[in-house]
Amino acid sequence: MSQVCQITGKKKMVGNNVSHSRRRTKRVFKPNLLTKRFFLEDENRWITLKVSAAGMRVINKKGLRAALEEARAKGFIDTI
Repeated sequence: MSQVCQITGKKKMVGNNVSHSRRRTKRVFKPNLLTKRFFLEDENRWITLKVSAAGMRVINKKGLRAALEEARAKGFIDTI
């Protein structure tokens, strides 16, 4: 799970580089991932997650606990 966001499930995508003459060669679009520590207040401990920028926005909007439970239900993470 090296290139996968643990909150949103974003991962690498494959597409094409298109030159001026419209030749197409394969390329990879990587997600904007960061390794970030978050503090769980109810358990009084730090957790480290690999999250995308969009994943951090989800955490800010919904809260850490709700985002973790939703990601766990979707199968992006197995333990909290």
